[in-house]
Amino acid sequence: FRDGGGCWGLNCVSVSAVGGVAVGVSTAFSGLGLCSATSSLGLEEIRMSKNENFDIQSPFCVLCGRTDDCPEKYGEKRTYVEYNLTVHYYCLLMSSGIWQRGEEDEGVDGFLITDIRKEVNRAAKLKCNICKKKGASIGCVAPKCKRSYHFPCGIQKECIFQFMEDFRSYCWEHKPVQKFPDKECRGTSQCTICLDLVEQLPMYTVLKSPCCKNAWFHRECLQYQALSAGIFFFRCTVCNNKDKFQKEMLRMGIYIPEKDASWELEENAYQDLLQCYQHCDIKRCLCKKGRDYNEPESKWEIKRCQCCGSRGTHLACSSMKSWEQNWECVECRSIFAKSGNYSKQKKRSLATSEKTDGTTCLLEEPSPKSPRQTAGSQRNFLLQSPKIMCQNNLSPCSHLEPPASNRMMMTLSPLMSNENWSMRKKHLRKQRTEVSSILKELKLQVNTKTTRLNINAENIWNSALKGFRQRNFCPTNTIEIKFTNCKTRSKTDTSAASKHRFFRLLMLHLQNSSLFEGSSAKNLSLDFQAVKDNLYFEAGKMIAVSLVHGGPSPGFFSKTLFNCLVYGPENVKPALEDVADADVAKTIKMIKYANSLSSLQSTVHNCYEFISAAGCLRPITALCDKNMLVNDILIHHVIKRIISPLESFRQGLKTLGVLEKMQMHPDEFSSILCYKPERLSAETICDLFTIHSSSDVNKVEGADFWMGYLQDVESGESVVTLEDILLFVTGSFSIPPIGFDPEPTIKFLHIRYPIGNRLLNCLELPITETYEQFKNKMEFTIRNTLRVERE
Repeated sequence: FRDGGGCWGLNCVSVSAVGGVAVGVSTAFSGLGLCSATSSLGLEEIRMSKNENFDIQSPFCVLCGRTDDCPEKYGEKRTYVEYNLTVHYYCLLMSSGIWQRGEEDEGVDGFLITDIRKEVNRAAKLKCNICKKKGASIGCVAPKCKRSYHFPCGIQKECIFQFMEDFRSYCWEHKPVQKFPDKECRGTSQCTICLDLVEQLPMYTVLKSPCCKNAWFHRECLQYQALSAGIFFFRCTVCNNKDKFQKEMLRMGIYIPEKDASWELEENAYQDLLQCYQHCDIKRCLCKKGRDYNEPESKWEIKRCQCCGSRGTHLACSSMKSWEQNWECVECRSIFAKSGNYSKQKKRSLATSEKTDGTTCLLEEPSPKSPRQTAGSQRNFLLQSPKIMCQNNLSPCSHLEPPASNRMMMTLSPLMSNENWSMRKKHLRKQRTEVSSILKELKLQVNTKTTRLNINAENIWNSALKGFRQRNFCPTNTIEIKFTNCKTRSKTDTSAASKHRFFRLLMLHLQNSSLFEGSSAKNLSLDFQAVKDNLYFEAGKMIAVSLVHGGPSPGFFSKTLFNCLVYGPENVKPALEDVADADVAKTIKMIKYANSLSSLQSTVHNCYEFISAAGCLRPITALCDKNMLVNDILIHHVIKRIISPLESFRQGLKTLGVLEKMQMHPDEFSSILCYKPERLSAETICDLFTIHSSSDVNKVEGADFWMGYLQDVESGESVVTLEDILLFVTGSFSIPPIGFDPEPTIKFLHIRYPIGNRLLNCLELPITETYEQFKNKMEFTIRNTLRVERE
């Protein structure tokens, strides 16, 4: 019961959990004998009639006199029409002079109407020490303390109300506080409920977990969590301790209702778990009735991935003869491959596969339409015919597969043979070709509506941030860039060229910004101001927009950062190379390379504060314990420490569906996000351009001059570079992952000098009699045009 029975408190709460929310009442104060309470509530103008049939609409709580309807703060605002009564549930629970004398179906959850009447009359004589109005029904239980107050006033003054045992209340001077060791460091950590920052200070609004040293919470977050989880599921979010955690939270004034969790009470909440995945995810589904068609015991039956069950394929689409065959999706196979547990060879398309309804059966990872020829020497590409488009019908005259947009620039390992390196580069070209197709698919979302961004190239970050945050910015709109700090605009400059330049400068700024740390392969850093300003989200959004709108890729992600984005941080094991802080790296090395137990213990003792702050303290009883300690420190420093920036960055990358595609095609996207594009080669430029001509390729005047000139530029026998040629035609220094739109072309015309049409990505070349004339005109035009632009 109210005056000391601990069991009553939980039973009463149980009723409140299922009670309805009040919306407006007819309260006849005279019917309850509450006329004396009206003056204490500031309602002197209301005159109550003694006639029980005369009702007045009143939204006021009879105990605190407020109209607020905030269940999280004051409990449910309940209305009982049969008693003509409105009351906050917490106001009723915490009132000092009332207890539950009836059964739960009597009065108001066992509080008899006569008792409520007496309590209101008693409170009408007591003045609130906070708002100075009468009606203060709650008193401090500390000895010799005479303070009284309303429940909302007590909340405002940071009083503590204990919803347990005999429901005690403590004023702001006598309230219980949490004790902290003097040696415990003060700083900022992350609330594990809202993931926002919380100060590690003994404050009313901040609570510390009694079972975890580094777990801090906002009081408001804990209260919302308790109301949602209920007494059966409310526990520490870090270690899942329940008893010790609940006891401390009740002592500090957190209300925990005796009810099941809200997600357990929701009707059909888990209905989706009963449904089986029925969709074919193969890149080229062969079923004419669609990817969702499923016919059991036939070749069009959908087989789910045996590992995750969240991807599927028709038996025919993956050339499986029976249901008993095992099948893993691309994502699961990539995980197994990284862990070293997957030895099964990748399936290849059958060159002579059987026809199925007139369509060739393709496996999950079909090979390219036609193999590329590998150049044996530097000039071998000159022996190949360039791509020719007949001017009459613009149909391809060559059936060679187009090359990848660009290649990786990596250091050749001495242990890697030339043959393996050649195969590796070929594989990377294939991956980048597939990325281009994926990004072009995402670009279908972009409409013709234009959004203009005014950009200052000298202050690229702030102007870009302002543009991305402006009200009318939408990632699906076509982006138009205007550089505001340019006095004059080049005649050759186009919207596409300005956009290429903008995204290139933006990616370069991000690489060198405080949001990332590391030398070449970068991870996210921890910048509290950037977290507060939501800059990690904006950075992810900018990268996603750059990829889809034809800009360059970052090319500086570490493998650890990429894997955290794709597979989740809980599935990633960082390495020592991921630590950018020299002092932290030195500490880890000292632990890792300790050669005796005594030296290991001495090192741990010297680094005690650092290891303790990281939450990685563990007993060291053997030399092998250093491995687990090093692993714990790496996970904390590289992953757990930046979990909030990482999640914000992931949300930004979801823009335009980029993160989803990264998770579906991890190998392909790692080739553009983790590595810089390979330096341009003559072969790459030659394959990039399509030559338009009305005559046969062997009769095209100047085609040989063009290919020979590219080779001279590559070998350094020219004053211009391959990047200069690409910039002259397209306005871009490199080939973007999505490719160019429209595709670059070459026309040989009877003109005096070359013309680079950046609007159409078209290079118009003069027809000359000798190669020297061709080369001189190319160098003169390109060099002078770019020089004028730079000036």
